[in-house]
Amino acid sequence: MTKMLSRDRLEQALSRIADPSGEGARACLMVYADTARQAADAADGRAKTGKPLGPMDGVVVSIKDLFDLKGEVTRAGSRVLADEGLVAAADAPAIARLKAAGAVIVAKTNMSEFAFSGVGVNPHFGTPGNPFDRSRAPGGSTSGGGVAVADGMCEIAIGTDTGGSTRIPAALCGIVGWKPSKQRVPTDGAFPLSFTLDSIGPLARSVADCALADAVMAGDKPETIEPVSLSGLKLGIWQGVPFEGIDGTVSAAWSAAVVRLGRAGVRLTDEAIVLVEDMVQVNAKGGFAPTESFAIHRERLKSHGAGIDQLIRARIERGGTVPAYDYVDMMQGRKRLVQAMHARLEGLDALVLPTTAIVAPKISDVAAADEFGRKNAMLLRNTSMINFFDLCAISLPLPRDGALSTWLMLAGRNGSDAKLFRIAAAVERLFN
Repeated sequence: MTKMLSRDRLEQALSRIADPSGEGARACLMVYADTARQAADAADGRAKTGKPLGPMDGVVVSIKDLFDLKGEVTRAGSRVLADEGLVAAADAPAIARLKAAGAVIVAKTNMSEFAFSGVGVNPHFGTPGNPFDRSRAPGGSTSGGGVAVADGMCEIAIGTDTGGSTRIPAALCGIVGWKPSKQRVPTDGAFPLSFTLDSIGPLARSVADCALADAVMAGDKPETIEPVSLSGLKLGIWQGVPFEGIDGTVSAAWSAAVVRLGRAGVRLTDEAIVLVEDMVQVNAKGGFAPTESFAIHRERLKSHGAGIDQLIRARIERGGTVPAYDYVDMMQGRKRLVQAMHARLEGLDALVLPTTAIVAPKISDVAAADEFGRKNAMLLRNTSMINFFDLCAISLPLPRDGALSTWLMLAGRNGSDAKLFRIAAAVERLFN
């Protein structure tokens, strides 16, 4: 993090948000200029007297539109929820922890409605353009957060990740995105998509900044991340499904990355994980996100369904066809597979795979339902497996040779978050 005054960094961020030629109006749905200036000045005052609250003090942070802030309506990217007008009684615990640590909350950021898309389009509030090609999607569902970090509207963005919603926008926007072990950060006060799969994580320009925000939200003491030695590190390349349909740009960047990892002394092994076949069978009963989101929105669909993005509404409605016995079977099947995956990964330091198999799609290409469905599935496929198996994971940008960003993802066993951060810091240093 830069040593500039918090107030100066905040003013730079506010200037980026307000720039009429930029994406601020689409990336940031609420801007808290006055309270952010007060918080930044307070942080600078503490720094001047040598009594900062910690390394988060004065950091400029944006939060996804689905987090509760006391006294505000939580919209989750939806006009319907905005019209319902239900005011939050308290800050979400994760956000309260950030504030207590001195974070400067600058804005609430745009998102896919109800967080139910990996593409990141929003017909109600506009879609922020990808930093590398404004005609392309930013990735979702934390779309505004990814663009806000990449475009300098904040230093860290806080999002949620149910099937990839921090890692996909981070990948497409060329930054770092973190999905913790689910139990680390309380999800209370974050409007739910799937009670089973939701987790809260940061997007930032560096592994260190993601680790800082993660520690604060988890209630841990932030510590400096020391990169591991890459020599002898055991990384398993997840074979099969993650590479199906991979496009040429992602494939070329991935191949080059694997060569560099090998030259750095990483011990790379090909890992066929047959548990994926069992996961597909479990999800074939209906999947957790559709089933649980239908339970959340079933009355809303009856009364205000016409006001919901029809692409999102169709995904939610599919959950209404899942009988209770299939849902119970899914829960029990997943529990067994989570335990089996934990055992399967013993002996590996982490898995490595492409974050997504395709580059950022054109926004115009995902306007039609069939193409939206296809691109959305391809963006979510690799990341969603991480949530199903209850792992932690991080998406890292690779060196850019062309106009669009490319990436790789590291995934570790549940509870290995600290270790995975150290591995990610070493891989980040290699590629930087």
